[in-house]
Amino acid sequence: MDAAQQEATARARELQRNWYGEPLGALFRRLIDDLGLNQARLAGVLGLSAPMLSQLMSGQRAKIGNPAVVQRVQALQELAGQVADGSVSAAEATDRMDEIKKTAGGSVLSNTAQTVSSTGSTTVRRVVREIQSLLRSVSDAGEIIEAANALAATHPELAEFLRVYGAGRTGDAVAHYEAHQS
Repeated sequence: MDAAQQEATARARELQRNWYGEPLGALFRRLIDDLGLNQARLAGVLGLSAPMLSQLMSGQRAKIGNPAVVQRVQALQELAGQVADGSVSAAEATDRMDEIKKTAGGSVLSNTAQTVSSTGSTTVRRVVREIQSLLRSVSDAGEIIEAANALAATHPELAEFLRVYGAGRTGDAVAHYEAHQS
């Protein structure tokens, strides 16, 4: 790859980071790992050709042009989070991926919490999922609720934080996060 191609790839990845919160190569590899897919299956679920997926992953293309595909990416991110936290089984995930594949835009699925419509919300969702992941790596939901109950009388906001992020749904945590920004 010559210097001009390297510069174009770096620029595309930086645009992806701004639009999607991270380069699409990293995002798609995480979805592949978290959901047990291969690139061909991921491309099929998203409604992209395999070459287009490859170009997006490698930084040869910066933007996903079809809003329905962006929405499917977001639905898969939500699903991967639910698989990671154990609220959705592998079998359920397979069924949900088939449903996601059939969506043409608009409201994706009622169980995918809220539909994310802007890159700012995508970044918020990513931050929220990182917080949830960290809390859930330290303790299970039952222990987090127990800790929240112990704190409720003296530290109600901290107790609410633990309940929402440690044992709640991602959509509720996103709403909590957005309500407490400003």
